[in-house]
Amino acid sequence: MSQATIAPPEIKNLADLRRRLGGIPLERIWFHPAPGTATEQDVLKAEARENRLCELVDGTLVEKAMGFEESRLAVELLHQIKIYLDQNDLGICVGADGMMRIAPGLVRIPDMSFISWDRLPGRESPREPIPDLAPDLAVEVLSKGNTKAEMARKVREYLEAGAVLVWLIDPKKRTARVFSSIEKSVLVRADQALDGGAVLPGFALPLADLLDRGRRPRRG
Repeated sequence: MSQATIAPPEIKNLADLRRRLGGIPLERIWFHPAPGTATEQDVLKAEARENRLCELVDGTLVEKAMGFEESRLAVELLHQIKIYLDQNDLGICVGADGMMRIAPGLVRIPDMSFISWDRLPGRESPREPIPDLAPDLAVEVLSKGNTKAEMARKVREYLEAGAVLVWLIDPKKRTARVFSSIEKSVLVRADQALDGGAVLPGFALPLADLLDRGRRPRRG
């Protein structure tokens, strides 16, 4: 599924486009190819030729906001969930380059995703570079370039695609917001734990442990 998605008719100028994408910084909006004409092949080319991760939104390449600390936290969380999955064979995890077509013409790249075996065709990890599926758990670690409107749109899209849980982790505020529906969310503070709920039964990770692990060498 690589055909272009024409930009919605209400987008008449750059301001309209930026507003629809959540008011993100202009430098994250690619103009080659022109907005409204980009395809999944362009997403793959951006990664292969320029080593840039871009999502496909409304036929537009939107560069993923990333940072060193955000990457560290996503990797650490993936590691902790992988330890859990080694004891509970429920599915697979993918990191910040795990592209997914969560709806026709919409490619998202969560910072970390868990996908249960039941969602995977043939109960196997997909071979195609952009599989047609939605994660059970989508995790986004907020970066400086993210906006509130952008993340609200992402949460809605993940849940509408079939995600059961969405975690938005805010390293600066040392909080995480856990969404189980568009209308229902819970704020997790640093002295509380991220809970896997029905998606990862029995999994719990103190948020402070995630945020602080790796900042300093361990003693002894």
